[in-house]
Amino acid sequence: MLRKSVFVALLACSLSLFGNASYLQAVFEPKLLEGVRAKYGDAALSRVEQWHELLQEGQTESDWVRVNKVNKFFNDSIAYQSDIAHWKQTDYWATPIETLGTAAGDCEDYAIAKYVSLRAMGVPDSKLRIMYVRALSVNEPHMVLIYMESEDKVPLVLDNLIKKVQPATRRPDLKPIYGFNAEGLWLAKAQGLGRKVEGKTGGSNWQDLLNRIEKGM
Repeated sequence: MLRKSVFVALLACSLSLFGNASYLQAVFEPKLLEGVRAKYGDAALSRVEQWHELLQEGQTESDWVRVNKVNKFFNDSIAYQSDIAHWKQTDYWATPIETLGTAAGDCEDYAIAKYVSLRAMGVPDSKLRIMYVRALSVNEPHMVLIYMESEDKVPLVLDNLIKKVQPATRRPDLKPIYGFNAEGLWLAKAQGLGRKVEGKTGGSNWQDLLNRIEKGM
């Protein structure tokens, strides 16, 4: 088990910590990196170190740069693999360390890793939604990350199926169902914004993921 790190604070919404470069440096300490190498190997360690550098650089960058760099990093670093093939489970949500460690994941894992990364760079939770959608081209459920600069702007879609970040208006192939983040659950409207469902969170998989991250997995 890896040491508890930045993800505990990320998903607990401790906003004061996310934009702090010294905090990021402190949590990616040698013991954590040694744990990555021991469990996943040297190639995995290199990916985690590159990720750490990405998060550090993102502390002073614009949201536009952050969104595009994070999307490219995970789309280039991670190979798609279904949960059955990867984890021998029908539905498993991996932590970013697990995703980078194994260099594989499904759509949920891409979306989660991108969400955690942007939060670590200092993007407010209010601008992000992990969005459950239906991919109409294949008529299958899918998950993406949505970035919303403001309520009057078209949201941007970060998707593992398409390399580049695109506005939601250019993704008619995606039918939004609901979105969630650490603050709660939203019923989706066509452009990715929506009505918050009071008292609801992202479901049991999301809660399980938070618990495993907090334990340092």
